[in-house]
Amino acid sequence: MCGRYTLSNPRGSFSETPEIDARFLAEFVETGGVEPRYNIAPTQDVPVITNEGARRIERMRWGLVPFWAKDIKIGNRMINARGETVAEKPAFRTSFKRKRCLIPASGFYEWKRDGKTKTPMHIRLHGGGFYAMAGLYDRWKNPEGEWISSCTIITTSANELMAPIHDRMPVILPEEAEEAWINLEIDDAEMLKAFIKPFPAASLEAFEVSSMVNAAKNQGAELIEPVESGRLPGF
Repeated sequence: MCGRYTLSNPRGSFSETPEIDARFLAEFVETGGVEPRYNIAPTQDVPVITNEGARRIERMRWGLVPFWAKDIKIGNRMINARGETVAEKPAFRTSFKRKRCLIPASGFYEWKRDGKTKTPMHIRLHGGGFYAMAGLYDRWKNPEGEWISSCTIITTSANELMAPIHDRMPVILPEEAEEAWINLEIDDAEMLKAFIKPFPAASLEAFEVSSMVNAAKNQGAELIEPVESGRLPGF
């Protein structure tokens, strides 16, 4: 699964604002840009790139609330969508055809189990950098008549790097696949499923980080500092 992730500027100062507009050739719907974030958790607002006529960066609630939902709380269980069933599941199948998005990130966390011990690991591109996770979104009107946009991250089976940590990982799109993923004129399920696969292990690195990340309230660049004894072998 993917239950926490980061969006910081991995190649620059930790105080810099992530330049996701330049990386993803998209314009912000709202003013203010995006501040670095080191412990993004479900139900929080996250930047999402959509393509309804033009590439835009919107803020959405993490945890998809389908348009037909009766209660926003359903989104708490919809932070991830399994790639193997995303085209058939009622909560996701309409969005899979018509509302696909990019969810920018600079890394994600997963917890490695060893008996009763759970060790937090940070996984990122080798050398850092932004990437896009394959996402879906929807828009739901609450009982007060307010529209709420929400999203989910698609997951797939683990690659060789992730397998010792967890059996699932987010779908990370190769940069050359991003345009096709958010091209909403494409609705061929088999073509879209071809994007849902593990990212090459050789392009990623994983290392142990502080247990401070266990609490979503904790923020700051120190959360992604490696515990050197916990670095996994490279591929």
